[in-house]
Amino acid sequence: MKAYIFPGQGAQFQGMGKELYDSSEIAKGLFHQANDILDFDISKVMFEGTEEDLRQTKITQPAVFLHSIITYLSKGENLRPDATAGHSLGEFTALVAAGAMKFEDGLQLVYKRAMAMQAACEKTVGTMAAIIINDNSIVEEICAGIDQFIVVAANYNNPGQLVISGSLEGVAEASRQLTEKGAKAIPLSVGGAFHSPLMMSAQEELQKAIENTIISTPFCPVYQNINAQPVTDVSVIKTNLINQLTGPVRWQQIIENMLANGINHFVEVGGKGRILLGMVRKISREAQMDMLT
Repeated sequence: MKAYIFPGQGAQFQGMGKELYDSSEIAKGLFHQANDILDFDISKVMFEGTEEDLRQTKITQPAVFLHSIITYLSKGENLRPDATAGHSLGEFTALVAAGAMKFEDGLQLVYKRAMAMQAACEKTVGTMAAIIINDNSIVEEICAGIDQFIVVAANYNNPGQLVISGSLEGVAEASRQLTEKGAKAIPLSVGGAFHSPLMMSAQEELQKAIENTIISTPFCPVYQNINAQPVTDVSVIKTNLINQLTGPVRWQQIIENMLANGINHFVEVGGKGRILLGMVRKISREAQMDMLT
């Protein structure tokens, strides 16, 4: 069985999408459609923008979404995956790929998400750090014990790596305590405290948009970040999507659950490539892996 998996923020790169645009009439049409939907020339930023341009949340998120879904739609004719999943932002791409949302609705939601998250980051400064440690429970325990600041376990990426998120003080204090426990704490260059309570204002903003978006029953299960479970129920999809902004990304658990359900072939779609497959490799050495670019 085969799953298609879609990357999130951090998978951007200079010139992304230009080769697609030049080689496929389907891709060209979708890029033009995206420019019209967003009411600015995002394709120009993707093709010609600097690294700094592409790091802006309001650009990064729609750009990564577009690169992945246009790759999928233009190169993956008649694809019928057994399941889809996406890391953080990539969950929106996974829903479009599974037929739960139209391309234009997915793009509009992603852009609203990006703008809401950027506003939340400007309102309250936050950050994230990757913690290299063998026991995730130590990270969870230390984060739970810091009650004067906000810090939570945010991204369960793979065995040995868990990303924490929160206020500057909270992440610094958790990193200090975890370093004393023998962990390695690596500060991440991000615009805010994603997947933490500091994104609550963004979640409230996005909730209205999600509730007003037509979401249909997908043709295959979508494994969602918040609970790592395969979902086809539309009401559950919407609830999980709303809660995703302040809840953790359970990527390791998603891959483990897919493997347990008989999925052993993973195809990463779009972005700079092999970010998610690298995580899959650390979870299972036996899994079959491919890129669709």
